[in-house]
Amino acid sequence: MKRTVALVAAGLACSVVAANAPAHAQDTSMSFFVTSANPGKGGDLGGLAGADAYCNTLATASGSTGKTWKAYLSTDAENAKDRIGSGPWYNAKGEKIADDVVSLHSDKNNVTKQTALNEKGEVINGRGDTPNRHDILTGSNPDGTAAAETCGNWTMGGTEGAAIVGHSDRTGLDDSAAAKSWNSSHTTRGGCTQEAFKTTGGDGLFYCFAAN
Repeated sequence: MKRTVALVAAGLACSVVAANAPAHAQDTSMSFFVTSANPGKGGDLGGLAGADAYCNTLATASGSTGKTWKAYLSTDAENAKDRIGSGPWYNAKGEKIADDVVSLHSDKNNVTKQTALNEKGEVINGRGDTPNRHDILTGSNPDGTAAAETCGNWTMGGTEGAAIVGHSDRTGLDDSAAAKSWNSSHTTRGGCTQEAFKTTGGDGLFYCFAAN
């Protein structure tokens, strides 16, 4: 009987300790951003490795540490959705973008002009702004899988090739799903140069996600 009472007492004590233990706070530090600038060669990002390195460079310069950054870009061999970890992801102001890969590629995501910020916490110019920079390089279909247009797997920066882009402000010429898509709105035209990207409302920017 004494042993039973002791066990019950010990159990109650553990329950009290557990109830009073501090809950682990969700890490809401930046784990998503739009690049503030293109690396300098248009669609030639140095492949996925070069794009990932650029994401990490920008993140480090902004004060972010301890994360492995991946560019949201697809190639012939890899889907953007498979590169970015499992989430959740937050912007530079701690606002949640999505809980996981599924919600990111659904109507439940929180990618808007006000939340798709660069690594400095700044809003990206959208439709109606001068200049418009809302075309974000992805090379992806709406579900995050690879599209055909990827500027030669992100190695072409000349007058040939094209890339699929999304609209970071979810705004286009009409109310179609494509115009409102953050990751798959239309192809670029006139090649993969920086100047070509500007003709459709872009600046060669791309999304970066923390994969861990």
